[in-house]
Amino acid sequence: MTTELTVLVVDDDFYVADLHRRQVEQLPGLRALPAVGTVAEVRRVLVEQPVDLLLLDVHLPDGSGLDLLREVDVDAFVLSAASDATTVRRALRRGALGYLIKPFASGTLVDRLRAYQRYRNVLDERTTVDQEALERALRILHSGDAAKAASPSRSATEQAVLEQFGAEAGAGAAGGAEVEPLELSAADVAARVGVSRATAQRYLAALAADGLVTMKLSYGTTGRPEHRYSRP
Repeated sequence: MTTELTVLVVDDDFYVADLHRRQVEQLPGLRALPAVGTVAEVRRVLVEQPVDLLLLDVHLPDGSGLDLLREVDVDAFVLSAASDATTVRRALRRGALGYLIKPFASGTLVDRLRAYQRYRNVLDERTTVDQEALERALRILHSGDAAKAASPSRSATEQAVLEQFGAEAGAGAAGGAEVEPLELSAADVAARVGVSRATAQRYLAALAADGLVTMKLSYGTTGRPEHRYSRP
């Protein structure tokens, strides 16, 4: 999935809402809408445009975020100071994908947002999901992005393969230009890293399974379609 995901922050504390909105904005692939602070404003926004993810407080001036969860068909993380087990269980029971207890460390939300992006990459609406993919998506969502990044199981070759998708994008960003996601085939990656095409294909498939790269079919004028990979 290479489309931008839209996030709506819902918090009646202006300072907190702006902080969380800016954390969303710093992540490529996410777009933060102007934050809102009431249930009525959430309903209005959802009527006007599609939203992929709510960052939702529990206690709002005109109602409960948990009651809102029951009526909207939108992914949501609950961000609240309410730490009693009853509230947490109710939030999860009503469909929250996760629950962050305020105050939390500054990087915690960023990690969860990155994990959500990878979760969405695995559960791409254009694909059929098998049980293995479902279990993998849920592990990604609940372990957070930091756990994968710190995993000692990622080999030097896998890391080198992943890095091929960042170098040119970074150079373009440094020059102030808008850069399209870099698309590479297994043969491209093999030549850049210095491994066989089969080895590159194996690592790319593993990275795609973890939601760290996305794959699409490129249809040429003749022959079989080619797998093209890019960073989400």
